[in-house]
Amino acid sequence: QVQLVESGGGLVQAGGSLRVSCAASGRTSSFNIMGWFRQAPGKEREFVAAIHWGTEDTTYANSVKGRFTISRDNAKNTVYLQMNSLKPEDTAVYYCAAQDSGLWAFASWAHVYAYWGQGTQVSVSS
Repeated sequence: QVQLVESGGGLVQAGGSLRVSCAASGRTSSFNIMGWFRQAPGKEREFVAAIHWGTEDTTYANSVKGRFTISRDNAKNTVYLQMNSLKPEDTAVYYCAAQDSGLWAFASWAHVYAYWGQGTQVSVSS
C-alpha cells in the first residue's frame, strides 16, 4: 500500500516563504515522477510542479516559475516544495501525487497520477 503524507502548510503573509513536504511510504520503488498540485476554493485542481525521481528533471506551472522550487530526498523518500515570494493567489490546498512508470511528457496531467496525499492548506494573507 502506498501512502503520501503532506506537511508544512500554514498561514503566511504575502511575500513570505513556506516549505511543504511529502513523505512517501509503502511500495515506492516504482515511482518515477512526483508532483505537486493545488486547489483553491471554487476552482479546479491545477498543476504546480513535478520532478523526475531518477533524472531530477523539473517542470513548473508558469504561475509559480521562479518562485517555487521542487526537490527530492531519495534517502527519506520525500519531495519538497519550497515556496518563496508567496502571493494571496497561491492560497489553496496543496496535494502531493506520484506516478508509476509515468511519461515525463505528461507530468502536468493530474489524471495520470495514481497516488495522492490528503493535502495541506497554504494560506497567504495580503
